[in-house]
Amino acid sequence: MISLRRCSLNAATIHGVEAVPVQVEVAISQGIPGFAIVGMPDAAIQEARERVRAALRACGFSMPVEKVLVNLAPGSLPKCGSGFDLPIALGILVATKQIDMCDLRHALIVGELSLEGSIRPISGLFAYMMCARDTGIPVICPKANDTGIHIDGVEVTFAASLAQFRDKIFCLPCERTVKDDACIADYGEIAGNGVAKRAMQIAAAGEHGILLMGPPGSGKTLLATCLPSILPRLNKEQCLECARIHSVAGLDVASIVAGYRPFRSPHHTASQAGLVGGGRHVRPGEISLAHNGVLFLDEIAEFRPSVLQSIRQPMESGSITITRADDITNMPARFMLVAASNPCTCGYYGDDTIACTCTPGQVHSYQNRIGGPLLDRIDMFLEVRRSSFDDLSGNTSSSDMPMCSSDMYQRVVACRSFARRRSRSCESDRGASLHRLFSVCNLSDCSMGFLRHAARMHVLSARALVRVLRVARTIADMDQSVDVKQEHLAESLVFRVGRKSFNA
Repeated sequence: MISLRRCSLNAATIHGVEAVPVQVEVAISQGIPGFAIVGMPDAAIQEARERVRAALRACGFSMPVEKVLVNLAPGSLPKCGSGFDLPIALGILVATKQIDMCDLRHALIVGELSLEGSIRPISGLFAYMMCARDTGIPVICPKANDTGIHIDGVEVTFAASLAQFRDKIFCLPCERTVKDDACIADYGEIAGNGVAKRAMQIAAAGEHGILLMGPPGSGKTLLATCLPSILPRLNKEQCLECARIHSVAGLDVASIVAGYRPFRSPHHTASQAGLVGGGRHVRPGEISLAHNGVLFLDEIAEFRPSVLQSIRQPMESGSITITRADDITNMPARFMLVAASNPCTCGYYGDDTIACTCTPGQVHSYQNRIGGPLLDRIDMFLEVRRSSFDDLSGNTSSSDMPMCSSDMYQRVVACRSFARRRSRSCESDRGASLHRLFSVCNLSDCSMGFLRHAARMHVLSARALVRVLRVARTIADMDQSVDVKQEHLAESLVFRVGRKSFNA
């Protein structure tokens, strides 16, 4: 009779930004000695055979000399990552009766083994924990630096070494105090630029995309960098969602755990896969890493046009779908786009003091690199001027605009709170149809006539009208006004039709 010993444990694999449950089935039978792993494993999983062998011996366990077969089910799902080391090793130990099955059968197990048997942290720990929460089982995993947030309904057991499973002595989970010590630039450090600060405040209050254009040294990058200081903190569910994405990408989640919104600033040499996601095993790109936060594209005209146009659809849908011949991956990508650019190659087109050396054709060509379809999806356009010496030295009298981030933050929070009370729901006006926007704006006859005249004069498309009404609705919310008035529409139109002044 052929002796067959089996064991089945729970694991998971990363698919996009989510962890998908996987069954690790181990069968040990008589036959030609060998160690095989099937079920569409990648190279990292195939290499687990050597790591598992060395780790078992280093911890005082014996590796069976019979035929060892590991099946990762379902077999049609591609598996990736080194997180299968621990469940494979434990499956072998249970099948050979070297350890008990107790507490392992109904747990999600992940971890990478070293050759000495210690268990190393892996990327995507938050995704595994959320998978365990959805399936209602505990997690056995290595302790990592990004476990400082508690996920309700998930029981976590931390293991540091394979040898601990012999004596069942594990690290006790503990709550790590998250230090709120993030260093964020403050708008109070920016001299002058009152109109620009007002525009950034409106953009933050309504999650509006904004394009800043101006000569070098006008403060475009600093204005964008200060934006996180006036954005509301992430709530618990948003925090978990963002932490999962950053964890899958192998990035530090300390600021996310502290509640700060992501701020991603990719270099203009970024590839399309780097921006929207991709790769052999699809990983999140910059637009997904900026989910619930800000995507800052500095020198946006220097990005390759094909790369820029790839973010058009995610800007409206709030998600990105990566389609491959054998797989379709959906990832969240609800971000606030902030872009900055020089007006021309030399940077001084339209400057008051330094003459531009570019020809009209060069200016037109440079600005057209951004592309009309993408510009049409940006809500606000602002021409940033360089501050005067008196502004920089503080010799001018201050206006009634809030100058520091703390004051601007309070106004942004108050605006969003008023918007929630006004709509009596958590639904945002972002993505609302033109018909719904007309309804929530509640325009008077005079305001409707003003908007009709502006639409004809500036040849506003339906999408442009949506952008104008959304920004006007935000400005009215900042004034705690239920109705959108003519002055709100006028300010919104200034930020919209300002785009025309960019064109040569």
